[in-house]
Amino acid sequence: MKYPRILLCGDSAVDVEFGDVISDEINQKIRNFTNVLKKEEITGITDIIPTFRSVLINYDPRFLLYDEMKEIIERLLKVDDAGDAQKVRIFQIPVCYGGEYGPDLADVAEYGNMTEKEVIELHANRNYLIYMLGFLPGFAYLGGMDPRLETPRLSNPRIRIPTGSVGIGGAQTGIYPLDSPGGWRLIGTTPIRPYDPDREPPILYEAGDYIRFVPITPEEFEKIRQLEEQGQYEYQILEEGE
Repeated sequence: MKYPRILLCGDSAVDVEFGDVISDEINQKIRNFTNVLKKEEITGITDIIPTFRSVLINYDPRFLLYDEMKEIIERLLKVDDAGDAQKVRIFQIPVCYGGEYGPDLADVAEYGNMTEKEVIELHANRNYLIYMLGFLPGFAYLGGMDPRLETPRLSNPRIRIPTGSVGIGGAQTGIYPLDSPGGWRLIGTTPIRPYDPDREPPILYEAGDYIRFVPITPEEFEKIRQLEEQGQYEYQILEEGE
């Protein structure tokens, strides 16, 4: 099958597919195309949603017809924006691991035949690519976790996982931005809020950004939590080329 391909999604959206697998190469193409599309600031486009292997574009039929939308997409797919796409943001997310902050850390360590310290070292201080956002506002689907950390989900999911919990589910890791049911193994908690409806923008990061988890102590956790509640915490964001 030839990619990219444009698929009609109802009367007000199109999906631009770049492949049928999850990979860094496909994600790079998605990021390049998304950057180009955003720069155009096209009247009538209401939302641009990158996913693992495609970009969903919502548009207002009062301003754009499908044929016009398709023509715009075909034109922009030919634009090379790889230069700008190489500039990335890395969000440093403080995490307190283990104990009451990560009740499943010991289970993850036992499953992987490691110590808790080894789990933390493998999980932290590496860059995780945000492939897409979904499930909950600000829930980032991350790529790049060390395969030695892969751990099955809980057989009986929790009814409530607290906001800020950092977990591992199968081959993925992520942060719960809101209280939610879930079956991931909880290894830590971050005191910052990936999603805050009173903040602009409400979601801290976006697809194409990176996350790096940074271990902190319970004392540091409490200090950052208080700053976050007061709106005084300064988010640590690195900008660099890939």
